Amino acid sequence: MGETVTARVLAVLGAFAADHTELTLTELARRAGLPLTTAHRIAGELTGWGALERADDGRYRIGLRLWEVGVLAPRGLGLRELAMPFLEDLYEVTRQNVQLAVLDGIDAVYLERISGRGAVNVITRVGGRLPLHATGVGLVLLAHADPALQEQVLAGPLRSYTTKTICRPDDLRRTLADVRRTGVAVSDGQIELIALSVAAPVHGPRGDVVAALSVVVPAEGGDARPFVPVVRAAARGISRSLA
Repeated sequence: MGETVTARVLAVLGAFAADHTELTLTELARRAGLPLTTAHRIAGELTGWGALERADDGRYRIGLRLWEVGVLAPRGLGLRELAMPFLEDLYEVTRQNVQLAVLDGIDAVYLERISGRGAVNVITRVGGRLPLHATGVGLVLLAHADPALQEQVLAGPLRSYTTKTICRPDDLRRTLADVRRTGVAVSDGQIELIALSVAAPVHGPRGDVVAALSVVVPAEGGDARPFVPVVRAAARGISRSLA
């Protein structure tokens, strides 16, 4: 049995990525693994509904209608709204990148990021995802995740981004234990050597960890210790709001 219509539609939408935000029809068909005629038909229907838009040069991009639907996701919408005052307060105190992320599969998905002009450059974006083992928020989420998921991630592969990325399962296991013991994760230069992240867990009404909050500061001359209390305080504030 061939792919369902739904699978083909999802393949077309899944062809877009952070580094492929606009695609020609040929590129769309190739990345979706579909015949050109099929991709053309599906893209036309999605454009008519508003899930895709077609630029003057014929390239396709994600449409606003899809964004309107996406922001209604309850796990992100309610959490983000409750967290925003605390994220803004944390940014005012630090003037650095402030981020909120949740667990999705074996990735951390970023729901919000506040960044100032003078903050260190980071590659994260709202709606983007990064692996759990290499980010501050990811380490927090993984440390409090289901043991089966932890073992899945530990089994690898653990992608290396820099010379400081944790890529050995034994090292990662010890790091996760430290996160659970201290209540905070420090990720120094794991995604980019210039950035240091301090993250803390956000607890839901039942006490389980539903999100992670972080501040990302310059790694050069950076000291995580001054940021630990304010990150913890912001995470506790969000947790109280959720409760």
